[in-house]
Amino acid sequence: MSTNQTFTGYLPDEKPSFGKLVLFAVQQILVMFPATVMVALLTGFHVSTTIFASGLATLCFLFVTKGKIPLYYGSSFSYISAIVGITGATYGEVAPDILISQAQFGIIMSGLVSIIAGLVVNKFGQDKIEKFLPATVTGSIAIIIGLSLAGSAMTGALGYQVVDGVASMDMKSAIVAIVTLTSTILFSVYLKKGILGQVPILMGILVGYGLSIALGMIDFGSIFSQPVLQAPHITLPSANWKAVTAIMPIAIATIPESTAHLFQLDIYVNNVAKMKNSKKRYDIGNRLGSNLIGDGVGDIVSAMFGGPAGTNYGENISTMAITNNFSVYVLGTAAIITMLISFVSPLSALVSSIPSAVINGVGIYLFGVIGAQGIAIIINKGVDLFDARNLAIISVILIIGLGGSFAFEGGMILIGTWELPAIATASIVGILFNILLSFKKETE
Repeated sequence: MSTNQTFTGYLPDEKPSFGKLVLFAVQQILVMFPATVMVALLTGFHVSTTIFASGLATLCFLFVTKGKIPLYYGSSFSYISAIVGITGATYGEVAPDILISQAQFGIIMSGLVSIIAGLVVNKFGQDKIEKFLPATVTGSIAIIIGLSLAGSAMTGALGYQVVDGVASMDMKSAIVAIVTLTSTILFSVYLKKGILGQVPILMGILVGYGLSIALGMIDFGSIFSQPVLQAPHITLPSANWKAVTAIMPIAIATIPESTAHLFQLDIYVNNVAKMKNSKKRYDIGNRLGSNLIGDGVGDIVSAMFGGPAGTNYGENISTMAITNNFSVYVLGTAAIITMLISFVSPLSALVSSIPSAVINGVGIYLFGVIGAQGIAIIINKGVDLFDARNLAIISVILIIGLGGSFAFEGGMILIGTWELPAIATASIVGILFNILLSFKKETE
C-alpha cells in the first residue's frame, strides 16, 4: 500500500503515537463535554454519573460495532423533555433517586427499541424501517422534540418564576443568557477553522460563565468543599411503565440521525483513505443495523448506572472531519479519560455551578437546531407538502406533540384518568396514521 506522505490523517483502524493519542482524545472530550453535561443539569441526573456513563457507553459501542464505526456516545437532547416529565427536574438540582431510577427503566426500554430496529435492518434491509418511519413521521417528531423545550429554555434563561401568583424575572439572568446565546452563535458562525471552530458551545458557555462570575452569581465555596476523589453516584433502574410510554418512543426519532451520521462518516473516511492512497474501502454507510444496535446497547449500559439516554455526537464527527482523524483508538482513549474525570468531585461541582441562564441561553440555540433538523429531514427526503396524506401525518404529529406539551402540565395529556406523554402519543398516532393511509396509496 502506497501512502501520500504530504497528507496527515488517521483511518479508523490506525493508531497515533501515545502523545498524539492523548492529545487528540482530549480534544474529543472538550467537544462532547458541554452538551453531555448540559443534559444532566437539565434532567436532574448526577453530573459525574452522566460523564462516567458516556465514557463506558462509548467503549461498549465501539466493542459491539467491532471498531468499524468511529463514533462517540454522548447524552442526547432528544430525550430531555420526556425524562424531565418523569424526574420533574429543576435546573441544576439533582432529582430524587427513585425518580431517576424510573427514568432509567424507560431509557433501557428505548435502548431495546434501537436494538430491535437494528436487527430488523440487518435482516430485512433499511427500506423496511423507512416504510414504517418515513420522513413525514421522523422529521415531525424531531421538530416537536426541539420545540417542546422552548418554554423551559426561555423561562430558565430569563430567571422567570411565579411565586404566590406574582410573576417575576431576574435581570442578571436575562443579561447573561443574551450574552451567552449571542456569543455562542457568533462563535459557531464565524469560527470555522482550527480547534476553536470545533468548540463554539464550550466557548459560549465560558463567556457566559465569566460574566456570571463578574455579576456575583457563582458560589465557589461550595465547589471546593468536597473531597477531591469521589465515586460517581450510582442508581439502579426500577420498573415504571409511565416512564416507558414517555421515553421509549423517542428512540424512533433518532434513526434518521443515525443514518445521516453514517453517510457523513462514509464520505469522510473514504476520502481520507483516497488522500492516503489506500486501496482499502471502509463500508460504513451500510452499517446502520450495527449502529442502531450499538446505540441501543449504549443506552442500556448508560441507564444501568444512572446515566441519561444518548446518541452518537455530530460535534465529534465534525471534529474528526476537520482534523481528518477517524481513529477508533482516539475515541476509545477519550472514553477512558472521561470515565477517570468522573471521579474528580471538584470538577463535577464546578460544572454543576454553571447558572441556569448560561445553559438555557445556549439551549435556545441548541433546542431550535433540533427542530430545524426535523425540517431538514423532511426537505432532504423530498417530502411533498402538497400531498394530503403527508400533510395529514405531519399536522397530527405537530399539533398533538406541541399542543400536549404546552397545554398540559408536565406534557402529559389528560384523557379521563389516563395521562399520556405528549411526544410519545404524537409519535404513536403519527405511525398509526402512516400505516392506515399507506393502504390507500398502495391500491391507487
